[in-house]
Amino acid sequence: MSHGPATQWGEDKAIAYKTKFGLWLFIIYVLVYIGFIWINVSSPKTMAMIVFAGQNLAVVYGFGLIALAFVMGIIYDYLCTKKEEELNVEGSDK
Repeated sequence: MSHGPATQWGEDKAIAYKTKFGLWLFIIYVLVYIGFIWINVSSPKTMAMIVFAGQNLAVVYGFGLIALAFVMGIIYDYLCTKKEEELNVEGSDK
C-alpha cells in the first residue's frame, strides 16, 4: 500500500546556490577545526591554559566549534530558504 509523497516537489532552482554556499561554510568550518587540531598537536600546553570561567582553551574551543556549527546551520537555513523563495516562485521565469 503506497501512499505517495505528501507534497508535490518541483524543480529546485536554488540548488546551485545552496550547494556552493554549503561548500563554503564547510570549508570555513574545516579551517577552524584544523586550527583546533593544530594547536592540540603543536602546543598541548596552550590548550591547557585557563581562558574563560575556569575552563581551559580546549574546552572553550570545543564548545565554540559546536556553537559555530549551530550558527552556521541557522545561517544556511535562513539564506537558502530566502533564495528558494526568490527563485522558486510558482509561474516565475527567473
